[in-house]
Amino acid sequence: MRVLAALSGGVDSAVAAARAVDAGHDVVGVHMALTRNRAQTRSGSRGCCSIEDAGDARWAAEILGIPFYVWDLSEEFEARVVDDFLAEYRAGRTPNPCVRCNERVKFDALLERGLAMGFDAVATGHYARLTGGAASGRPGDESGLALSRAADHAKDQSYVLAVSGRRGLSRALFPLGDAPSKAEVRAEAERRGLPVASKPDSYDICFVADGDTRGFLQRSLGVREGAMVSPDGEVLGTHGGYFGFTIGQRKGLGLTHPAPDGRPRYVIETRPETNEVVVGPEELLSRSAVDADSLVLLAEPGDVDGAVGWPDVTVQVRAHGRPVPAEVTVDVERGTLHASLRQPLRGLAAGQSVVVYGGESGEQVLAQATVA
Repeated sequence: MRVLAALSGGVDSAVAAARAVDAGHDVVGVHMALTRNRAQTRSGSRGCCSIEDAGDARWAAEILGIPFYVWDLSEEFEARVVDDFLAEYRAGRTPNPCVRCNERVKFDALLERGLAMGFDAVATGHYARLTGGAASGRPGDESGLALSRAADHAKDQSYVLAVSGRRGLSRALFPLGDAPSKAEVRAEAERRGLPVASKPDSYDICFVADGDTRGFLQRSLGVREGAMVSPDGEVLGTHGGYFGFTIGQRKGLGLTHPAPDGRPRYVIETRPETNEVVVGPEELLSRSAVDADSLVLLAEPGDVDGAVGWPDVTVQVRAHGRPVPAEVTVDVERGTLHASLRQPLRGLAAGQSVVVYGGESGEQVLAQATVA
């Protein structure tokens, strides 16, 4: 197959491209330049898409002996990820930009260009396992397609990939899905002579290079002074904008007086209409059910007491969150999902991605949706 390998400049994508070459594919490397305001060099391991990363990607491609190009996807990234991130916070939701980037740029935009140029599939350094589609030598064939957790659960990225859907995943290759550990991937890079073998991982939101998400939001959306209130409406303090807070947040609330009972306060709710942030005790964060929309089905649902769904599965609402046992029903026509949780979830926020896992192994991705 003709394979377009996404080279981020990190160790994972370099080893994934190397494994695609070993598999006999005709591989071309591409680095996606996602922002025009890149720092000259990285700041530790924070962020990505620096000029240093582009240079490391080119160096890896030279060692692998594959053609290499840099594609400017900054407009797509700005419109599909950054603008969406700001719009979601403005609406009082808590988005996951990595989920949106995987869906709208690392697959949609990359795949669109790749298919137009005659490529059969894209290969990335994500940790997840795929069967069917390109992974079985049948790019574009969605029958038998299954996305599952990676062998290394600590690095598993199936949560952020679920939103890509069957069409995108049928053209994807994840050569690191069976890697036993990140340490082994680094050791393999060392054996192959790849210069990124010891390069630190990137983390946090890549377009917030200094890690100050609240500062980025205030610079982008402006400072809007509002009230911080208790659940019964008592004004406890002020803040610079509801969009700077997330459900479940405890630190950085700016309150000078503790609760009457001395217990810590948490963000329970944000109210865009009134620019209020509601804080209260931890028990108010617990939820026993999840309702979500924008449903993405990756497996066929069955019968659940006359409804459609899965009676005994787990759901996950954060990239590295704890899977929770649940019964899940879906309305395919409306694109909605309802999960009845057998254990309460804490700090659930609108805008988060909820992913359903099940199947014989309990590790197959069955569906994804966005918390309403």
